[in-house]
Amino acid sequence: MRIKLCLEYDGTNYSGWQWQANQDTIQARIEAALERLFGESIRVQGAGRTDAGVHARGQVAAFSAPARFAADEIYRALNALLPDDIVVRDAAEVADNFDPRRDARSRAYEYHVSSRLPPSPFEYRYCWTIKEPLDQSAMNAAAHLFIGEHDFAAFRSLGSEEKTTVRHVHASEWQGDGARLIYRVEANSFMRHMVRTMVATMVEVGRGKAAIEVVPRLLAERDRAQAPAAAPARGLFLMRVCY
Repeated sequence: MRIKLCLEYDGTNYSGWQWQANQDTIQARIEAALERLFGESIRVQGAGRTDAGVHARGQVAAFSAPARFAADEIYRALNALLPDDIVVRDAAEVADNFDPRRDARSRAYEYHVSSRLPPSPFEYRYCWTIKEPLDQSAMNAAAHLFIGEHDFAAFRSLGSEEKTTVRHVHASEWQGDGARLIYRVEANSFMRHMVRTMVATMVEVGRGKAAIEVVPRLLAERDRAQAPAAAPARGLFLMRVCY
């Protein structure tokens, strides 16, 4: 049987989603819990490889296993075996050919920014604190320029290998007011560090250190060296994966 999981996790203490030798990762934790449950090694596939420190409210994963337990039993068992910062929100049996990554039509992320000083001890793990005031209207004008199909080569991680750097962004907007801003973006798929580099670029606009025209210029020139360093991982959340 094949089981689809909807997961929520705090990525602060983990080296990202993907299994890595001698590293504590979300995938490794889930696979260890499944091995305890089934008594054999079970490989888990995720819809997105969130980086170290990135959080998720709607990560999707799937695995194939012997039909020993019903989905609701797996749901309860995993939540008993996993640490408190990784939670299974739903478990359901799906078709044997379900692929959480390739079958996804779009993914939605949020990025949280705070200008509250001093930073709240209850927020510092989950947002990027900016010490200068931000021009939200300018940031939104820049955000809207990302909508549509563009080549995001300038916004990917250096050294990443992608068949194509073209992506289609369906939504891109800043919301909130005062000391807390939330960036919401949805696209058919994202490259490593893409959202965080987009956010860093828009924050430069909001700070008045870059003009709005920086966005179309980076999209056209496709040069990663011209874009700012990626925003910190702690402000990023994978919100949902749509099928």
